[in-house]
Amino acid sequence: MAEEQRDGRVVDSETVEEVSMYGNEFICCFLPLLLSILAWPPLLFTCVKVVSEYERAVFFQLGRLVGKAKGPGVYFVNPCLHEVRVIDMRTKTFDVPPQEILTLDSVTVAIDAVVYYRVKNAMLAISNVENVDGATLLQAQTTLRNILASKSLTAILSEREELSNAMLAILDRETDPWGIAVERVEIKNVKLPRQLQRSMAAEAEATRGARAKVISADGEKNAAVQLKKAAEIMDSAPNTIQLRLMQTLNTISAQKNETIIIPLPVDLIQQYLNK
Repeated sequence: MAEEQRDGRVVDSETVEEVSMYGNEFICCFLPLLLSILAWPPLLFTCVKVVSEYERAVFFQLGRLVGKAKGPGVYFVNPCLHEVRVIDMRTKTFDVPPQEILTLDSVTVAIDAVVYYRVKNAMLAISNVENVDGATLLQAQTTLRNILASKSLTAILSEREELSNAMLAILDRETDPWGIAVERVEIKNVKLPRQLQRSMAAEAEATRGARAKVISADGEKNAAVQLKKAAEIMDSAPNTIQLRLMQTLNTISAQKNETIIIPLPVDLIQQYLNK
Protein backbone atom coordinates (compact mmCIF):
# COMPACT_ATOMS: atom_id res chain seq x y z
CA MET A 1 0.00 0.00 0.00
CA ALA A 2 1.50 3.28 -1.11
CA GLU A 3 1.51 6.15 1.31
CA GLU A 4 2.06 9.87 0.80
CA GLN A 5 2.97 12.54 3.27
CA ARG A 6 0.96 15.78 2.96
CA ASP A 7 1.27 18.62 5.45
CA GLY A 8 2.91 16.32 7.99
CA ARG A 9 0.19 13.64 7.56
CA VAL A 10 0.45 10.25 5.97
CA VAL A 11 -2.31 9.72 3.31
CA ASP A 12 -3.09 6.46 1.61
CA SER A 13 -2.95 6.87 -2.20
CA GLU A 14 -5.83 4.42 -2.75
CA THR A 15 -8.07 6.54 -0.53
CA VAL A 16 -7.23 9.62 -2.61
CA GLU A 17 -8.10 7.77 -5.79
CA GLU A 18 -11.48 6.59 -4.37
CA VAL A 19 -12.42 10.13 -3.28
CA SER A 20 -11.46 11.48 -6.70
CA MET A 21 -13.53 8.75 -8.42
CA TYR A 22 -16.62 9.52 -6.28
CA GLY A 23 -16.25 13.22 -7.08
CA ASN A 24 -16.17 12.53 -10.80
CA GLU A 25 -19.24 10.28 -10.54
CA PHE A 26 -21.08 13.01 -8.66
CA ILE A 27 -20.28 15.55 -11.34
CA CYS A 28 -21.24 13.17 -14.15
CA CYS A 29 -24.59 12.20 -12.59
CA PHE A 30 -25.93 15.31 -10.94
CA LEU A 31 -24.63 18.04 -13.22
CA PRO A 32 -26.79 16.96 -16.21
CA LEU A 33 -29.76 16.65 -13.88
CA LEU A 34 -29.16 20.15 -12.60
CA LEU A 35 -28.81 21.50 -16.10
CA SER A 36 -32.05 19.76 -17.10
CA ILE A 37 -33.91 21.32 -14.19
CA LEU A 38 -32.62 24.76 -15.09
CA ALA A 39 -33.41 24.32 -18.79
CA TRP A 40 -36.89 22.88 -18.23
CA PRO A 41 -38.88 26.20 -18.19
CA PRO A 42 -37.51 27.58 -21.48
CA LEU A 43 -37.71 24.12 -23.04
CA LEU A 44 -41.36 23.84 -21.99
CA PHE A 45 -42.03 27.28 -23.47
CA THR A 46 -40.68 26.18 -26.85
CA CYS A 47 -42.69 22.94 -26.77
CA VAL A 48 -46.06 24.59 -26.16
CA LYS A 49 -47.83 26.46 -28.98
CA VAL A 50 -50.99 28.49 -28.40
CA VAL A 51 -53.19 29.08 -31.46
CA SER A 52 -55.84 31.81 -31.27
CA GLU A 53 -59.42 31.56 -32.53
CA TYR A 54 -58.64 33.41 -35.76
CA GLU A 55 -55.40 31.50 -36.46
CA ARG A 56 -54.40 28.08 -37.79
CA ALA A 57 -51.09 26.30 -37.26
CA VAL A 58 -49.42 24.20 -39.95
CA PHE A 59 -46.91 21.58 -38.71
CA PHE A 60 -43.84 20.39 -40.62
CA GLN A 61 -42.06 17.25 -39.41
CA LEU A 62 -38.54 17.12 -40.83
CA GLY A 63 -39.70 19.30 -43.76
CA ARG A 64 -42.88 17.31 -44.50
CA LEU A 65 -46.43 18.52 -43.91
CA VAL A 66 -48.06 16.57 -41.08
CA GLY A 67 -51.82 16.15 -40.70
CA LYS A 68 -54.13 19.12 -41.07
CA ALA A 69 -53.98 22.71 -39.94
CA LYS A 70 -54.61 22.88 -36.20
CA GLY A 71 -56.35 25.47 -34.11
CA PRO A 72 -57.54 27.03 -31.99
CA GLY A 73 -56.08 25.69 -28.72
CA VAL A 74 -52.83 24.56 -27.08
CA TYR A 75 -50.52 22.09 -28.83
CA PHE A 76 -47.25 20.36 -27.82
CA VAL A 77 -44.47 20.12 -30.39
CA ASN A 78 -41.01 18.68 -30.50
CA PRO A 79 -38.59 21.51 -31.34
CA CYS A 80 -36.10 19.04 -32.75
CA LEU A 81 -38.57 17.52 -35.21
CA HIS A 82 -41.34 20.03 -35.82
CA GLU A 83 -41.54 23.43 -37.47
CA VAL A 84 -44.74 25.42 -36.93
CA ARG A 85 -46.17 28.13 -39.20
CA VAL A 86 -49.13 30.19 -37.94
CA ILE A 87 -51.55 31.70 -40.49
CA ASP A 88 -54.04 34.52 -39.81
CA MET A 89 -57.49 33.55 -41.15
CA ARG A 90 -59.16 36.96 -40.77
CA THR A 91 -60.32 39.08 -43.70
CA LYS A 92 -57.61 41.39 -45.02
CA THR A 93 -57.70 44.35 -47.38
CA PHE A 94 -55.21 46.07 -49.62
CA ASP A 95 -55.37 48.98 -52.03
CA VAL A 96 -54.44 48.28 -55.62
CA PRO A 97 -52.14 51.16 -56.67
CA PRO A 98 -53.43 53.38 -59.51
CA GLN A 99 -52.93 51.60 -62.81
CA GLU A 100 -52.33 53.51 -66.06
CA ILE A 101 -54.72 51.84 -68.51
CA LEU A 102 -55.34 52.51 -72.20
CA THR A 103 -59.05 51.94 -72.81
CA LEU A 104 -60.64 50.47 -75.89
CA ASP A 105 -61.30 53.96 -77.32
CA SER A 106 -57.63 55.02 -76.80
CA VAL A 107 -58.06 57.07 -73.61
CA THR A 108 -55.42 56.84 -70.89
CA VAL A 109 -56.93 56.69 -67.40
CA ALA A 110 -55.60 55.91 -63.92
CA ILE A 111 -57.79 53.50 -61.95
CA ASP A 112 -57.33 52.10 -58.45
CA ALA A 113 -59.31 49.54 -56.48
CA VAL A 114 -59.61 47.83 -53.10
CA VAL A 115 -59.67 44.04 -52.57
CA TYR A 116 -61.08 42.12 -49.58
CA TYR A 117 -59.73 38.57 -49.16
CA ARG A 118 -58.99 35.90 -46.57
CA VAL A 119 -57.10 32.62 -46.24
CA LYS A 120 -59.51 29.69 -46.47
CA ASN A 121 -56.92 26.86 -46.59
CA ALA A 122 -53.85 27.42 -44.44
CA MET A 123 -51.94 24.42 -45.80
CA LEU A 124 -52.25 25.61 -49.42
CA ALA A 125 -51.31 29.15 -48.44
CA ILE A 126 -48.08 27.82 -46.88
CA SER A 127 -47.08 25.13 -49.35
CA ASN A 128 -48.16 26.54 -52.74
CA VAL A 129 -46.99 30.16 -52.61
CA GLU A 130 -44.09 31.89 -50.88
CA ASN A 131 -45.79 35.22 -50.10
CA VAL A 132 -49.56 34.90 -50.32
CA ASP A 133 -50.27 38.60 -49.72
CA GLY A 134 -47.81 39.83 -52.31
CA ALA A 135 -48.96 37.28 -54.88
CA THR A 136 -52.61 38.28 -54.40
CA LEU A 137 -51.74 41.96 -54.85
CA LEU A 138 -49.84 41.33 -58.09
CA GLN A 139 -52.66 39.16 -59.42
CA ALA A 140 -55.18 41.91 -58.61
CA GLN A 141 -53.12 44.49 -60.53
CA THR A 142 -52.87 42.21 -63.58
CA THR A 143 -56.58 41.38 -63.52
CA LEU A 144 -57.55 45.05 -63.22
CA ARG A 145 -55.47 46.01 -66.26
CA ASN A 146 -56.69 43.09 -68.38
CA ILE A 147 -60.39 43.70 -67.73
CA LEU A 148 -60.48 47.48 -68.09
CA ALA A 149 -58.22 47.55 -71.17
CA SER A 150 -60.99 45.80 -73.10
CA LYS A 151 -63.65 48.38 -72.15
CA SER A 152 -64.41 51.85 -73.42
CA LEU A 153 -64.30 54.91 -71.19
CA THR A 154 -68.08 55.18 -71.16
CA ALA A 155 -68.41 51.56 -70.03
CA ILE A 156 -65.84 52.07 -67.28
CA LEU A 157 -67.67 55.11 -65.93
CA SER A 158 -71.17 53.63 -66.14
CA GLU A 159 -70.58 49.93 -65.38
CA ARG A 160 -68.42 49.93 -62.27
CA GLU A 161 -70.46 47.30 -60.46
CA GLU A 162 -70.38 44.88 -63.40
CA LEU A 163 -66.63 45.37 -63.81
CA SER A 164 -66.05 44.82 -60.09
CA ASN A 165 -68.02 41.56 -60.21
CA ALA A 166 -66.08 40.36 -63.26
CA MET A 167 -62.78 41.16 -61.57
CA LEU A 168 -63.96 39.35 -58.42
CA ALA A 169 -64.80 36.17 -60.35
CA ILE A 170 -61.45 36.08 -62.18
CA LEU A 171 -59.37 36.94 -59.13
CA ASP A 172 -61.11 34.36 -56.95
CA ARG A 173 -60.55 31.66 -59.57
CA GLU A 174 -56.85 32.50 -60.00
CA THR A 175 -56.10 32.58 -56.26
CA ASP A 176 -58.04 29.44 -55.37
CA PRO A 177 -54.95 27.14 -55.74
CA TRP A 178 -53.24 29.35 -53.13
CA GLY A 179 -56.00 28.74 -50.58
CA ILE A 180 -57.30 32.35 -50.92
CA ALA A 181 -60.96 33.38 -51.05
CA VAL A 182 -61.58 36.84 -52.54
CA GLU A 183 -64.71 38.26 -50.94
CA ARG A 184 -65.17 41.64 -52.62
CA VAL A 185 -63.56 43.96 -55.15
CA GLU A 186 -64.43 47.66 -55.46
CA ILE A 187 -63.22 50.12 -58.11
CA LYS A 188 -62.51 53.34 -56.21
CA ASN A 189 -61.42 56.19 -58.47
CA VAL A 190 -61.18 56.79 -62.20
CA LYS A 191 -58.80 59.68 -62.88
CA LEU A 192 -59.09 61.28 -66.30
CA PRO A 193 -56.67 63.69 -68.02
CA ARG A 194 -57.54 67.34 -67.36
CA GLN A 195 -58.04 68.13 -71.03
CA LEU A 196 -60.49 65.27 -71.31
CA GLN A 197 -62.26 66.45 -68.15
CA ARG A 198 -62.76 69.91 -69.70
CA SER A 199 -64.04 68.38 -72.92
CA MET A 200 -66.48 66.17 -71.08
CA ALA A 201 -67.66 69.11 -68.95
CA ALA A 202 -68.28 71.21 -72.09
CA GLU A 203 -70.10 68.31 -73.73
CA ALA A 204 -72.24 67.77 -70.64
CA GLU A 205 -73.07 71.49 -70.48
CA ALA A 206 -74.07 71.56 -74.15
CA THR A 207 -76.21 68.47 -73.63
CA ARG A 208 -77.95 70.06 -70.66
CA GLY A 209 -78.56 73.27 -72.63
CA ALA A 210 -80.07 71.36 -75.55
CA ARG A 211 -82.25 69.37 -73.17
CA ALA A 212 -83.45 72.58 -71.51
CA LYS A 213 -84.41 74.06 -74.90
CA VAL A 214 -86.33 70.92 -75.81
CA ILE A 215 -88.17 70.96 -72.49
CA SER A 216 -89.00 74.68 -72.95
CA ALA A 217 -90.30 74.06 -76.47
CA ASP A 218 -92.42 71.16 -75.28
CA GLY A 219 -93.85 73.38 -72.54
CA GLU A 220 -94.78 76.13 -75.01
CA LYS A 221 -96.36 73.56 -77.30
CA ASN A 222 -98.44 72.11 -74.49
CA ALA A 223 -99.43 75.62 -73.35
CA ALA A 224 -100.59 76.54 -76.87
CA VAL A 225 -102.68 73.36 -77.08
CA GLN A 226 -104.31 74.10 -73.74
CA LEU A 227 -104.99 77.75 -74.74
CA LYS A 228 -106.61 76.58 -77.95
CA LYS A 229 -108.87 74.23 -76.00
CA ALA A 230 -109.74 77.03 -73.56
CA ALA A 231 -110.56 79.38 -76.44
CA GLU A 232 -112.84 76.77 -78.00
CA ILE A 233 -114.65 76.30 -74.69
CA MET A 234 -115.07 80.06 -74.20
CA ASP A 235 -116.32 80.47 -77.75
CA SER A 236 -118.98 77.84 -77.19
CA ALA A 237 -120.05 79.39 -73.84
CA PRO A 238 -119.89 83.25 -73.84
CA ASN A 239 -120.59 83.44 -70.11
CA THR A 240 -117.18 81.95 -69.39
CA ILE A 241 -115.61 85.14 -70.75
CA GLN A 242 -117.42 87.17 -68.10
CA LEU A 243 -116.29 84.78 -65.37
CA ARG A 244 -112.74 84.99 -66.60
CA LEU A 245 -112.93 88.78 -66.61
CA MET A 246 -114.18 88.88 -63.02
CA GLN A 247 -111.42 86.53 -61.94
CA THR A 248 -108.82 88.77 -63.59
CA LEU A 249 -110.23 91.87 -61.87
CA ASN A 250 -110.11 90.09 -58.52
CA THR A 251 -106.46 89.23 -59.07
CA ILE A 252 -105.57 92.79 -60.06
CA SER A 253 -107.36 94.29 -57.04
CA ALA A 254 -105.32 92.12 -54.69
CA GLN A 255 -102.10 93.73 -55.97
CA LYS A 256 -100.80 97.09 -54.72
CA ASN A 257 -100.89 98.98 -57.97
CA GLU A 258 -101.46 102.76 -58.35
CA THR A 259 -103.11 102.39 -61.73
CA ILE A 260 -105.68 99.73 -62.52
CA ILE A 261 -106.82 99.22 -66.10
CA ILE A 262 -110.26 97.65 -66.35
CA PRO A 263 -110.94 96.14 -69.77
CA LEU A 264 -114.39 96.93 -71.18
CA PRO A 265 -116.28 93.90 -72.39
CA VAL A 266 -116.83 94.04 -76.10
CA ASP A 267 -120.39 92.75 -75.91
CA LEU A 268 -121.50 95.83 -73.92
CA ILE A 269 -120.57 98.21 -76.71
CA GLN A 270 -121.33 95.86 -79.56
CA GLN A 271 -124.73 97.49 -80.21
CA TYR A 272 -123.12 100.93 -80.50
CA LEU A 273 -120.55 99.61 -82.89
CA ASN A 274 -123.22 98.14 -85.09
CA LYS A 275 -124.98 101.51 -85.30
